[in-house]
Amino acid sequence: MSIKSSILFFLFFINFAFTVKQEALFVYPNYFPSPSYSFENNPLTEEKIKLGRALFYDPILSKDNTISCASCHSPYNAFAHTDHDLSHGINDEIGTRNAPALFNLAWQNTFMWDGAINHLDMQALAPINHPKEMGESTESLVQKLQTSPLYPSLFHQAFGDSLITGEHVLKALSQFQLTLVSATAKYDAVKNGITQFSEQEQKGYELFLQNCNSCHQEPLFSTYTFANNGLPVDTTLNDFGRWTMTKQPKDSLLFKIPSLRNLTYTYPYMHDGRFKKLSQVLKHYTEEIAQSNTVAEALKEPIKLSSYEKTDLIAFLLTLNDKEFVFNKKHQYPREILNKQK
Repeated sequence: MSIKSSILFFLFFINFAFTVKQEALFVYPNYFPSPSYSFENNPLTEEKIKLGRALFYDPILSKDNTISCASCHSPYNAFAHTDHDLSHGINDEIGTRNAPALFNLAWQNTFMWDGAINHLDMQALAPINHPKEMGESTESLVQKLQTSPLYPSLFHQAFGDSLITGEHVLKALSQFQLTLVSATAKYDAVKNGITQFSEQEQKGYELFLQNCNSCHQEPLFSTYTFANNGLPVDTTLNDFGRWTMTKQPKDSLLFKIPSLRNLTYTYPYMHDGRFKKLSQVLKHYTEEIAQSNTVAEALKEPIKLSSYEKTDLIAFLLTLNDKEFVFNKKHQYPREILNKQK
């Protein structure tokens, strides 16, 4: 073999080995679509994921060191928040929206209820800098991390440089969040031929396909686009959704469509957390649609479901609960890392 051939083979081997390792860190079913996130500019590594996990759970990201990402995105609630309808931040400040669940983020192109952020690598800036959430400046955060006894070595392990930058903070947070793949619910076991739906769940699945799949498209159970689902405006919050960003009349009352996975863990529901039970959600869609010029086409007429059909539909929705994901220790608070600095 020539020297040139040897070099090419070596490069191929290194690239193949790296690809296999990255795929082992980011696993998803073959019936999922291809991810939207481009890993070329932020390839997954164990060291970056470890760093991102530490940052996610560390309140050092907030101005007064009291609020972490996990304060509003608990692993036990599929990285949502059930204690409050609206998010809470530093100084007991109350936000204007319910904290959304965090999973299957690699398949999403926009973030926040109104789509204000268009890349996962930038998303964390919004809560970190928001005065009613973490209230911290990027410059101050980087300085705190740089002078901490823990983080310079973690950043060196992850990025080969102990000089901390805002870009690396954001990319590390993305790394951890990209690993939050929810794909081990009963629904997934059925898709993999491991088990079957019960008779009631099968009826509910058929009702779902007839009435819900256009917006909550399987297998991710969302199109991750925006829609007006007929909620009357909360006159206290006066939140008009995507219109807040675009000022386009066509975007009035459009909010990002959430996934229906893990519904048992992610209540309360809707952008303002107004519903605490699935029965209330179904009552809205069958009886309480507020018609307007921008309401989703599929909701121009209320969905018609009998009480028995509602029960069947909920039975199917419960098959989307991913207990294995919710209680995955790899996603939980990293005591072995963060307790070292206490």
